[in-house]
Amino acid sequence: MEQILLKSSRLVQNQALDFERSLAKKVDWSDRLIGIVGARGTGKTTLLIQQLKRKELPPQQAAYLSLDDIYFTDNRLVAFAESFIQLGGQFLFIDEVHKYPDWAREVKNLYDTYPELRIVFSGSSIIDILQQNADLSRRAVQYELSGLSYREYLEFNDLLKTQPISLPDLVSNHTMLAAELTQHFKPLQHLSEYLNVGYYPFFAENKNTYTIRVEQLIKMITETDLRFIEGFDPANTRKIYQLLYILAVNVPFKPNVSKLSEKIGLHRNTLVQYLHYLDRARLVNSLTAAGRSISTLQKPDKIYLENTNLQYALAPQTANRGTLRETFIMNQLVNAHHTVTLPRTADFLVNDTYTLEVGGRYKTATQLRNTSNSLVIADDIETGLLNKVPLWLFGFLY
Repeated sequence: MEQILLKSSRLVQNQALDFERSLAKKVDWSDRLIGIVGARGTGKTTLLIQQLKRKELPPQQAAYLSLDDIYFTDNRLVAFAESFIQLGGQFLFIDEVHKYPDWAREVKNLYDTYPELRIVFSGSSIIDILQQNADLSRRAVQYELSGLSYREYLEFNDLLKTQPISLPDLVSNHTMLAAELTQHFKPLQHLSEYLNVGYYPFFAENKNTYTIRVEQLIKMITETDLRFIEGFDPANTRKIYQLLYILAVNVPFKPNVSKLSEKIGLHRNTLVQYLHYLDRARLVNSLTAAGRSISTLQKPDKIYLENTNLQYALAPQTANRGTLRETFIMNQLVNAHHTVTLPRTADFLVNDTYTLEVGGRYKTATQLRNTSNSLVIADDIETGLLNKVPLWLFGFLY
């Protein structure tokens, strides 16, 4: 136990507070049980340790631990927590919960038994943290941490610091908002780099090896994280990777499940299920036609990679501007918790309200004629007018 507390103290002492994710302000840290999920590389560990540092408490009162630590191969979480409470422990921040068997039951027991203890836990988005054997849905408040938005990327690099923009405000006031923001920075100057190497915070360590690290992240998700899904057959790991590559080469992809299952060598239902897993792992974003219900065994109508950095890592030869535009818009909308579906006559329908057509600076609204609440999202422009909105501004939604 002493070693775990020493590790926690070291991590907290060395953690910088110069940049914090916008999610940190949305979380009510006073809740007794908080769950944070997210894909690998998005910064969950940093978020936890920063919050511990803000408490300015010694490790015996506020501690960080990771359940993939070798200590927990031979020691139970409950036993650690009980000893921690005896030392005066008040805050326990637990990382990588999905790598510890029966973690949900032990967390539930700690929550029920020790009301003086506040627990924050984090894990992969590949699992539904609240749907475990133990019922945490009535106890835990859950949040999801995505990669950096374009707005956060700019703040991270000390280029611009501003608050997120709501979608209704963006739609109604985009000309004024863009005019104000462009007084302080050149949005098109930095967007290309963000699309290439700006989504995962670890770009700060070394941009020259960033793509290699993204490739490693993809392999870790497909080779390791997917194994934590109940019923997943590890023998199909290579086929999952093959599927992801096919999607990357062909995005935006309209899946023909019969042909795809034959090519990869997976049963149709298994293939559709694996597409669902890739979505949960935040490697792809699936788009379903407006008005259709969504289920695990229903094939999506269109598939994008989850973010543009994945496109550059998996299939840079297909990273054309049109694909990057649509991937970026889908990514920023979904991460801002908007519902996105596929309309008949445009690229995206958002919240069953706004119809979006995405294109270059000369894109017109011809095909949106007679469509209410329709917008043309145009690349390569700094400011727009009427229903023509600059693409970069959607990077300020979260």
